[in-house]
Amino acid sequence: MGRRLGDYTRDNTKCMVPVNGVRLIDRLLNQLAQQPLERVTIVVGYKGQELKDYISHRYDDRLRIEYAENPVYDKTNNIYSLALVKDRLQEDDTLLIESDLIFSDRLIPMIVENPYPNLALVAKYEAWMDGTMVRIDHDNNIINFVPKKAFRYEDVGQYYKTVNIYKFSREFSRQKYVPFLDAYSKAMGNNEYYEQVLRVITLIDSVDLKALPIGNEKWYEIDDVQDLDIAETIFAEGDEMLRRFNYRYGGHWRFPKMLDYCYLVNPYFPTPRMKDELRSNFDKLLTEYPSGMSVMQLLAGKYFGIKCDYTVVGNGAAELIKSLMGRHEGKIGVVYPTFEEYPNRLRKEDIISYFPDNQDLKYTAEDLIGFFAGKGIKTLLIINPDNPSGNFIPQSGLLRLCEWSKAQNINLVVDESFVDFSDDFENNSLIHDEILEQYPRLVVMKSISKSYGVPGLRLGIMASADTKLIQQVKRDVAIWNINSFAEFYLQIFGKYEADYHKACHQFIKERNRFEKMLRQISYLRVIPTQANYFCLEVMNKFTTEELTKRLLADYEIMIKDCNSKNYLRGKNYIRVSIRNSADNNQLFAALKELDEQ
Repeated sequence: MGRRLGDYTRDNTKCMVPVNGVRLIDRLLNQLAQQPLERVTIVVGYKGQELKDYISHRYDDRLRIEYAENPVYDKTNNIYSLALVKDRLQEDDTLLIESDLIFSDRLIPMIVENPYPNLALVAKYEAWMDGTMVRIDHDNNIINFVPKKAFRYEDVGQYYKTVNIYKFSREFSRQKYVPFLDAYSKAMGNNEYYEQVLRVITLIDSVDLKALPIGNEKWYEIDDVQDLDIAETIFAEGDEMLRRFNYRYGGHWRFPKMLDYCYLVNPYFPTPRMKDELRSNFDKLLTEYPSGMSVMQLLAGKYFGIKCDYTVVGNGAAELIKSLMGRHEGKIGVVYPTFEEYPNRLRKEDIISYFPDNQDLKYTAEDLIGFFAGKGIKTLLIINPDNPSGNFIPQSGLLRLCEWSKAQNINLVVDESFVDFSDDFENNSLIHDEILEQYPRLVVMKSISKSYGVPGLRLGIMASADTKLIQQVKRDVAIWNINSFAEFYLQIFGKYEADYHKACHQFIKERNRFEKMLRQISYLRVIPTQANYFCLEVMNKFTTEELTKRLLADYEIMIKDCNSKNYLRGKNYIRVSIRNSADNNQLFAALKELDEQ
């Protein structure tokens, strides 16, 4: 009945739900029509006549379709629906398929052509999966079916999810499955699942029922509107696939096979030990309120070694950017290309734009002073290192800008979210009491998500000796804008600060290695960076759009096409993050394979 799908199943059964414009039943029947099948039996119940009317005779030239009807579909479960066709199970080898699935065209040939007579397609457990799990041995024999009630999260490394596509031989159905199906239904009733029968068989008898892992083949089970949204994203193509991934602005952990190179974080922090401490306090943090803003200021001050009155903590830097840009007045100098969150909060007529006049998108403090002098700006915005170029102004240059802006009565906003990835990072930050006090017009923004590797906690800080501004921004945010997990992370960070410094050094070493690899790709020009990403010019072989689509469709790797950024439109630049060695090797292998085609 698909109640969780709401309006999608108000007038139709689940297999009538369209995914990217094609109904599930049509997709499935077209896949089955490619196989040498004697017949297809569809068990119907809820809105069964509507389904039969829809299918009508459209497949008569390719499939022999029969129907069986479950008149008590609202009082029974799938064990009863299957029992209605038990005679047909015993007449021939059978594929058993649930109708709320969408899957790769390769799955049906995979199970049909496999020589084993009794098979279940399975997928390695992932967090989105629900329902029956199985355990398998080293020969892929199914040794146990694990129902929901017996599911244990500590055992997920050993679980496979049934894809709900099975192959049963006639002998298995006659001698094992149907007899046990009858006995189980008689003992337990008809409001059960047919997988329970398989579980009983595997527990009491050594049955030749094997699992066939599907590897990286695509599939999804659609039970609710979120499942439908994810399925439409996974099975989209071309421009639509990119659009669907991009509009999420994150949440890509829902697609565990995808390698996300838009994701800008530190791959080496937090450490496993820090994660263990967070886990050990999970129950308390989940069920207790966080502290208010005054405590958060205290923790942020301790975190960065500054006076707590000089900082305000945000639900990510984005919350603070919105507040800061919302109170801006007058002209503001912006260096392009840049992190668009800032200029998107401004009126276009207030922006004085600077564009570096070179292919590497580089500029210095002196370049900016020379350009913005006499332009009448009230504020100068610097992203350092810049996004997406990776351009970096060392602390000496920033202090020169601080002096210049102080003399000109100009506010200076420096976003140093990526500064800890720069060489000599220990000496590059502006978040120090003496610097903030010397330059009261200086505002420093920092996303804790980026360099500290905790984007799920949503943490950012703004620092300034302008305590009036700090108080104004503080009033803009909710008293509980930070959750207990983020508060606890701030509280315990000091114990792991030395590990953090090691992680940053390890990252810099990996960045240098990855840069050498990327320079081997003939169609990429690497722009040197001091951040945790590379801006790359794509030349000759592809446009940025073509390369982005190929990586996503063929390799499930997502990169950032910079064609959407001001000043880079039509210039064929992409941005790729720097991840750990294994991931970077995987991206390099994909880029190299495309290079050799």
